[in-house]
Parts: sequence; structure tokens; C-alpha cells
Amino acid sequence: MNILLWHVHGSWTTSFVQGKHRYLVPVNDARDQWGRGRARTFDWPASVEELPLEEIRDADVAIIQRPEEIDLVPPSLPVIYVEHNTPKGDVPNTRHPMADRDDLVIAHVTHFNQLFWDTGSTPTTVIEHGIVEPAARFSGELERLAIVTNEPVRRGRVTGTDLFPQFASVAPLDVFGMGVRGLSGDRITAHEDPPQRVMHEQVARRRAYLHLCRWTSLGLSLIEAMQMGMPVLALATTEAIAAVPEGAGVLSTKVSTLVEAAHWLIEEPDQARRMGERARRAALARYGLDRFLADWDHLLEEHTCGSR
Repeated sequence: MNILLWHVHGSWTTSFVQGKHRYLVPVNDARDQWGRGRARTFDWPASVEELPLEEIRDADVAIIQRPEEIDLVPPSLPVIYVEHNTPKGDVPNTRHPMADRDDLVIAHVTHFNQLFWDTGSTPTTVIEHGIVEPAARFSGELERLAIVTNEPVRRGRVTGTDLFPQFASVAPLDVFGMGVRGLSGDRITAHEDPPQRVMHEQVARRRAYLHLCRWTSLGLSLIEAMQMGMPVLALATTEAIAAVPEGAGVLSTKVSTLVEAAHWLIEEPDQARRMGERARRAALARYGLDRFLADWDHLLEEHTCGSR
């Protein structure tokens, strides 16, 4: 199957393009948000081809991830809209931009998102994340805490940026991702968008992983940390409560509880290792790549056959 999709969410797309299909990714001279082409900081297989949009003529289905993309899809091509984000605005009454349509299906990445978005009569399904298992493994030899997030300065309270200093008082905090350079504060170090493999190696050396997002969909970096065998500390919000089972991490809406847990893991490396082992088993079982790709193959076959 030939699949048209734009390079938007690099981590999710890295998993998606590991399948058995041919993936056609638009590219333009500027390599901007509408023509980014192949990834440069992720490992993508040769089955991903970058072409100018006007030269992509043999696609069987389009995977879109932004409302504006619907107008760029060739007429009569079946469409699946992947919803990565929690709703904004008048929650829980936020109307999805693709609500009340019979010409596409919305694939949510979490059950939380499906529950909270008002999609009207548009058909929906949930395909939970699956990731390429990171090569790095938790060592935790550094008494430091790790966060992976994008645009924490711009997004502020959404990504829990205001909470960073409380955890930096426990141990030095390393923040990895795009748009992190503007971070400031004692004992907070920004690592601007390193290649994924390098980032995994560095994150795995920290004693614990922090997931402080108040209102975002389930971050793939949380799953990656768990599959590397890291203990995780997370706000008990959105889908995190389903992703981190008991014993695999500490979840709470009480920040002081997470701060105390950070102290404990810094002081007890053996406990951190044991918790990380449980996290790894849980994440491999629920968020494996084979299940993810099989779920997507089923939806692709069902939707393209039903649209012919």
C-alpha cells in the first residue's frame, strides 16, 4: 500500500513507517512544516520516500495529522485523521475540527482523547502507541533527573515547566527536546534536540524520568523511558494513569508526593533499578511495535476497502 503522510510528529511517525508499506512524504525546498521530507534526527527505513506533493500521484490512502492537510489531499483518496492531542478550549465540550464527517475516520492515540473530544457523527477508533524499542538501557549512575519535552518555554503550564524548580531542588534537572534553550533556573540544564539515539543514551544515565505534563496526550518519551528500564515519576493526569501501572512508577496530582519520591529514588539506586525493571516489562507488553503495526494494518485495510 502507498501511504501519503506529512512529517509532523517525528516520534510517532518513526514507529508508523516501520510497517510493510511504501510511505510518501511531501518535501519542498524550504523543508518547512508542509514539506519537511525525511527525518534527520530519527532513523527511518528506505521505504519512506520524499517527493514534492504534486508528484505524489499513486497513493492509496492519506494519513493526516493537522486540519489544514485535508485540503491538500487529492480528491477521492481515503483519509484517516490521527488525533495526537488533547482538546483545547471549552473542555469537555470542544468540537473536533473533523466532527460530523462521513468521508474519513479519526484514529485517536489514547482512549482519553477519544473520551474528551466531541467528534459528532465522525467514525472514531483508538490505536494506542507502539514504539521502536530504544537500544539504550537504564544505568542511572548519574544522580540527576531527566525530562524530555518540546517547547517547554512557550507551552509553560501545559508541560509543567513551572514545576521544574521544585524537582531541581532535589537533584540537577536535564531537559531534552526542541525549544528548550530558553529555560533558566538553578541546576536546570537544557539539551536542544539531540538525535534520538544520543538522547536515549543520555536520558538512561539519569536516576529517574519526570513526566510533568498537565494537559497533553501521552508522551512517547514516557514510554521510551519505561522501555529503557527507567523509574518514572508522573502527574496523574490524562492517559498517564493508564500507561504507568502500580509498581512501575509513582503517579500523583500532589506535587510534593512526587518530589518526595524523587528524593527516595536519588537516595536508593537499587529501588530505582527495581522499579525501572517493572516499568520496562509493562511498557513492552502494552506499547510494543508489532501490536501497533498490526492495529494500523487492520484499520488501513478496513478503511481503504470500505472506501473503494
